[in-house]
Amino acid sequence: MGSVSCVSHSSRALTHYLFVNYLSSKNSVFFKNRICTVKFRPSSSSSMATSLQFNASSTVASEEVNGASSGLVGENDLMIVGPGVLGRLVADQWRQEHPGCQIYGQTVTTDHHDELIEMGINPCVKGSEVTQKYPYVIFCAPPSRSSDYPGDVRLAAMSWNGEGSFLFTSSSAPFDCNDNGLCDEVISVAYWYNICSIPNYLHKADRGAHVYWLGKGSVDVHPDHILNLIHYEDAASLSVAILKKKLRGQILLGCDNHPVSRQEVMDLVSKSGKFSKKFEGFTGTTDPLGKRLNNSKTRQELEWEPKYPSFAHFLGVSE
Repeated sequence: MGSVSCVSHSSRALTHYLFVNYLSSKNSVFFKNRICTVKFRPSSSSSMATSLQFNASSTVASEEVNGASSGLVGENDLMIVGPGVLGRLVADQWRQEHPGCQIYGQTVTTDHHDELIEMGINPCVKGSEVTQKYPYVIFCAPPSRSSDYPGDVRLAAMSWNGEGSFLFTSSSAPFDCNDNGLCDEVISVAYWYNICSIPNYLHKADRGAHVYWLGKGSVDVHPDHILNLIHYEDAASLSVAILKKKLRGQILLGCDNHPVSRQEVMDLVSKSGKFSKKFEGFTGTTDPLGKRLNNSKTRQELEWEPKYPSFAHFLGVSE
């Protein structure tokens, strides 16, 4: 399966996401000894570009894809590799769309297995023998807990039976734009997989960049750095929409289409009056700026809209 090389953000509280949707014909999912390069480029304001490289493993043959298990897996069953905050929301929304389906969750440890069982997710531990293959697989495990992240993605892909969809989530840092310029779905890709990139700062009431910064009080980063936000519930609903669509060769992007600076985020937090802690400010002046994302094409393709159209809307304040 393709090994993935990409840059991840250093802070767990400020996580970007790249969703890669591996979809192809059932007889040609895995490719031997192939290298494909994905070039990410801003849509208009910068000429910078970078590459995300996928190395197809020579150890996995395409014929293995059809090695499904004994028929115990249903046509809408879902495997979640890394059932954390996002993965659990995906599970909940997927079950609403597919009553009666089985949902499985692969974890690094058994620490949260009781919680997963209570949620109706069948847990298993990473490294256990793959005896079943599933029509829908989503990979949303963070690289921070892995010593071989590309290898983990490859192993996760081996649990996919080639039907439905395989969705990979990771860093969107390969979008090489650091001047607050524009980016959209215009990305040059090879032909054998789909990409859904969701470069965003995931957030909810008790989790996200704003919570992290409030806890710090003062942060040595540039206040004018542009962020692209999306609520966890919206990231989950977009993931489900992608899985259901079974697209081929498409490039998709997720965000709320309301880019804001770091300073604007914290101004809105203060304005909302919903947080007891006070933020002192940003002190950085030399660190890189961000990017402004627009995903209008994705919304049209999927007929998808976020529940929370902006961070201000989420907080219940005017911009």
